[in-house]
Amino acid sequence: MNFSLSEEHEMIRDAAREFAQSELLPGVIERDEKQQFPKELIKKMGEMGFLGMMAPTEFGGGGMDTISYVLVMEELSKIDASASVIVSVNNSLVNYGLAEYGSQEQKEKYLSKLTTGEKLGAFCLSEPEAGSDATSQRTTAIDKGDHYILNGTKNWITNGGSADYYLVIAQTDKEKKHRGINAFIVEKDWEGFEIGPKEQKLGIRGSDTHSLIFNDVKVPKENRIGEDGFGFKFAMKTLSGGRIGIAAQALGIASGAYELALDYSKQRKAFGTEICNHQAIAFKLADMYTEIEAARHLVMKAAWLKDQKQNYDLASSMAKLYASKVAMDTTIEAVQVHGGNGFVKEYHVERLMRDAKITQIYEGTSEIQKIVISRSIIDN
Repeated sequence: MNFSLSEEHEMIRDAAREFAQSELLPGVIERDEKQQFPKELIKKMGEMGFLGMMAPTEFGGGGMDTISYVLVMEELSKIDASASVIVSVNNSLVNYGLAEYGSQEQKEKYLSKLTTGEKLGAFCLSEPEAGSDATSQRTTAIDKGDHYILNGTKNWITNGGSADYYLVIAQTDKEKKHRGINAFIVEKDWEGFEIGPKEQKLGIRGSDTHSLIFNDVKVPKENRIGEDGFGFKFAMKTLSGGRIGIAAQALGIASGAYELALDYSKQRKAFGTEICNHQAIAFKLADMYTEIEAARHLVMKAAWLKDQKQNYDLASSMAKLYASKVAMDTTIEAVQVHGGNGFVKEYHVERLMRDAKITQIYEGTSEIQKIVISRSIIDN
């Protein structure tokens, strides 16, 4: 096994690191305080190719592998998880779903604009009474021959108020249960589509999270993704890849907090020496570093399996489960290493701690990941 990055991967990582430091870091605290959506930064990320990394070059994408995507996600997330989740949703949910399962016409019309950042996408699965349970959809899409009539509400939608195109999961035939679910492409300006108030969040406050309401929205038949009844499989396969992106985000949050804690411990003095020389702090740093490295290997394995076109469902769930735990644990310890300063915004670690929590919730809670993992190991 070769754990070294290729020269190309190192270049991609370094470009993302430089972008994060030069473009994301200035103003990140203000964006968090004001819950400010980074519209201009999204345009720049599109120019850098970060919004269409794995999509086919035929449709304006970068044609890169998942490992490249993970490297970019980690570097962006070290600085600004609000910006990185926008990259995650656009790449591993929206672009992937269209590139893998969309028709040629859908790819030409929608994907080619999403990959460049000209347009932004959102993935709409969660509902007030159905989070990651795609079988419990209450949003309905009634077949009217050449179109569907869409009704329902979606909750906690990243990019909800700022996206142009929305991939919406809805129930077409309740009697068929999961075989009666479909996925649709909805455009923002269609009649009957409403955007609810912006959510007031603990973390990733710069990302744009809204509820969405569909009132008799007319969706053309050609905007259904795949054959009739394909929506459940579409959601499951797309979410599995999405977990790699969230695992990489969690890894980045943990890495960013660790690097801040390490630097601080080498500058802050107590009892006549830098605090990193005290075992109480040194042991914390050792645990943080070890857990981050373990998380990185899980994330990279999931990405590698996806690139090798092998089954990565179990690997992505393990990576997401563990990396999100490491993000939470590491950020808490980073605040502790900083002491009173850790409670102050200017040192960044309190924001990273708040951002870390969401990685244990979206793309399926930790409990859902454990269900996926346990079923896999028991069935085998």
